[in-house]
Amino acid sequence: MGYCPPGKSLSLKKLQLKNVIIIGHTFPEPSTTAAGSRMMQLVELFKEAMPAGEGRQENYQITFASTAAISEKSANLESLEISVKNILLNDASFDEFIKELNPEIVIFDRYVTEEQFGWRVSENCPNTLKILDTEDLHFLRKAREEAVKKGKSISEANLFSETTKRELASILRCDLSLIISEYEMELLQNTFKISSELLYYLPFLVETISKEKTIPSFEAREHFLAIGNLLHAPNVDSVLQLKELWPEIKKQLPNAELHIYGAYAPQQILRLNNKEEGFIIKGWADTVETVMKTYRVQLAPLRFGAGLKGKLLDAMRFGLPSVTTEIGAEGMMGTLPFGGIITTSNEDFINASVQLYTEEKLWRKAQRNGFSIIEKRFQKSHFSEGFKNRVRNLSANLEKHREQNFFGQILQHHTLQSTKYLSKWIEAKNLQQ
Repeated sequence: MGYCPPGKSLSLKKLQLKNVIIIGHTFPEPSTTAAGSRMMQLVELFKEAMPAGEGRQENYQITFASTAAISEKSANLESLEISVKNILLNDASFDEFIKELNPEIVIFDRYVTEEQFGWRVSENCPNTLKILDTEDLHFLRKAREEAVKKGKSISEANLFSETTKRELASILRCDLSLIISEYEMELLQNTFKISSELLYYLPFLVETISKEKTIPSFEAREHFLAIGNLLHAPNVDSVLQLKELWPEIKKQLPNAELHIYGAYAPQQILRLNNKEEGFIIKGWADTVETVMKTYRVQLAPLRFGAGLKGKLLDAMRFGLPSVTTEIGAEGMMGTLPFGGIITTSNEDFINASVQLYTEEKLWRKAQRNGFSIIEKRFQKSHFSEGFKNRVRNLSANLEKHREQNFFGQILQHHTLQSTKYLSKWIEAKNLQQ
């Protein structure tokens, strides 16, 4: 499957073909989640030839494996010449599969998949480069959610939880972890003293940038938009916040409506639909670009979360200014002005929403700020070659890299033993049933 045995050469002398496997928490749904879009960006990076030194290039045959089922919204990976494999938890069939594939690189989609399959990869393919794509730091998101539920500020969130220990252990066991937010890079290095050698900042990647002249004008747009996967707790909470905030906005803008888009909406969201109030649940958006080019302002009163917010990045790409919170804008703009307005209170949010909706000059400035952020901070060309070189260098110096991560070796030894025997006990129990 693309493997070239020692002593044999490929027909293209300067092209090497190696295996990379991505073990997904789910099959990616780029049309419904930012995590799905992120995963497809990683897939595209590995589909491109990587430098191998001395004028050579490495190409990868990609396999995507998951315990989840493929949904109607899952990306068609096979059309991209990516092999698809369903795998089982606590089952020795994965051992045979991974040994036969013998990948150069394995990418774990979130720390949970590393917990489930990392020890099996290490046992069967000890020289495989292990990369963890964190998506966002789950322990940070959960800690903030718990703080909000208890009526505390997110600055009081307990970051030293069991989830934190599990996620940090996963980071230490891997050779490299991809971090999507600069804030999270700083948190891991400064608060938890994780070596920078184990971390790599790789945000959302944008290939094409919209220009003001190619998108609808202020006058051509109307109404407010809120969008996000409604299986995701921060998005559900955000819609519930909007239900409370909207009457005051509507009072000042009686002709305006708020349209809520998002896949997998639960009943508590669906029953909020009220056309008389102009609070309308629209459901899944077929095309984010088309939707975002229709509305004048995006509302995202996020009270908790982590990572980067795909909805805010997409809005800036398509010239749609946003009103959000400090959590929503976290990690987005660096030292640049935000593509909209960042608010710190409910009253602030209401006033900013009305102001951005009605003041064309302010709206256009926010739109330009958004374009600038995309151009200066998220262009794919700024990151792709650096990432490929980092992967190549790690693959070439893996033993030395691991020697410098001794705590990771300790965790690897302990986890391999404890997780291995728990998994084998579950496997044996399943065979008896």
